[in-house]
Amino acid sequence: MAEDILLRMSDITKTFPGVKALDHVSFELQAGTVHALMGENGAGKSTLMKCLFGIYAKDSGHIYLEGKEIDFKSSKEALENGVAMVHQELNQALKRSVMDNIWLGRYPVKGGIMVDEAKMYKDTKAIFEELGINVDPKRIMSTMPVSQRQMVEIAKAVSYNSKVIVFDEPTSSLTEEEVEHLFHIINMLRDRGVGIIYISHKMAEIKRISDYITIMRDGGYVTTKPSKELEVADIIRYMVGRELTNQFPPKDNVVGPVSLEVEGLTAQYSLLKDVSFVAHQGEVLGLAGLDGSGRTETLENIFGNATRKSGTIKLNGKVCHNRNPRESIKNGFALLTEERRATGIFAIENIRDNTVISSLKKHLHFGLLSEKSMREDTQWSIDAMHTKTPSQETKIRALSGGNQQKVIIGRWLLTEPEVLLLDEPTRGIDVGAKYEIYQLILDLAKRGKTVLVVSSEMPELLGICDRILVMSGGRLAGEVDAKTATQEEIMTLAAKYV
Repeated sequence: MAEDILLRMSDITKTFPGVKALDHVSFELQAGTVHALMGENGAGKSTLMKCLFGIYAKDSGHIYLEGKEIDFKSSKEALENGVAMVHQELNQALKRSVMDNIWLGRYPVKGGIMVDEAKMYKDTKAIFEELGINVDPKRIMSTMPVSQRQMVEIAKAVSYNSKVIVFDEPTSSLTEEEVEHLFHIINMLRDRGVGIIYISHKMAEIKRISDYITIMRDGGYVTTKPSKELEVADIIRYMVGRELTNQFPPKDNVVGPVSLEVEGLTAQYSLLKDVSFVAHQGEVLGLAGLDGSGRTETLENIFGNATRKSGTIKLNGKVCHNRNPRESIKNGFALLTEERRATGIFAIENIRDNTVISSLKKHLHFGLLSEKSMREDTQWSIDAMHTKTPSQETKIRALSGGNQQKVIIGRWLLTEPEVLLLDEPTRGIDVGAKYEIYQLILDLAKRGKTVLVVSSEMPELLGICDRILVMSGGRLAGEVDAKTATQEEIMTLAAKYV
């Protein structure tokens, strides 16, 4: 009903050099509802929300909050007027404490000049208790896993007593238990009359949590319907403009002899202890487990991205010391990291620089970098990955999260690795792009490459892997055959050493 409309965005347009990101998009949010915003990577979802939040200046159109026209010039202005946003890519002061991050820019003071640390601690504890978040307000952000940092960001949004909260891929780094906790918080906010805008590519989540669904495609508005009126197949058809019958490509890779041998892998500064396994040529090997189980640490220690206390790594029978990433790349290894913003992209550089950065030696001609060679390889990556970008000169930060991920994968493929280590390769990526990445992984396996995949989504591991190793408490808890294993079997192993 018209009187229930909390937020109205009308005919919003936004153009970046070479691309029309938003083409006369309209959107309405009712108070006390969860409204999902869906579309492929690059559809314009995050851009629309950034126009609302004051990060981008819209080119034209109107935005009304509670009937009053608004045009925020900064995120600070948006927050002060009751609009908060939990971003997909966390941008936090990692060397500061949890409570510093929550109250940054609005510290409580005493005596007019001194930060009131006691009040800040007390207020943070009160918010955490209200939301059921078990985090020490004095803990330094960098010492916490991504999932806990995400919950802190959610608490920060709630602390503003916002009328509208935008959640952009909020569960991409959360465990199943944490997702349930988040949904409890969202339902509590909805009951208070807060309007929630929920961006996600996870169909089951959307169907479960949302009241309404708006779908965008290629920067334009497609449709808005009550969630209960849309089946998953309908959502996919609206998003991609075509039927997508299979979630995973057919697996027809042939597993060959052992290529990678890991024995007694133990980390210096994490819980990883005595992990041993083998992987074969042409095999996609999954790593499952709960958050903090040691999945990421396994990949980082193999790649030399973390300090290894002991253990042996062999590739095709030859010992690889892999003391650092440079040595690992030289030995035929590549690592796609979990957090693309923090450890994946060079945000201020363009697509070409981000693509060729790990394979610069092959572009050297008489001691100078060949512009022609770099352009050719970058274009191959763009074409192979179906990356949506206006040009090679486009800054990578201007791309959607999914397209940034494609650039990074293309970067590593250009190093021609024998072993590809993928940590959450489809996090924050739409259903169509996921299928393309799954196909790419299986194509690499068919070419005899060895692929290790860490994923929090068990259906993904079961759908693309040949075997799955299950981590628990920093140790290898067991191994299952992906063709016959069940999610229950994997979860039982994941809890073995917890």
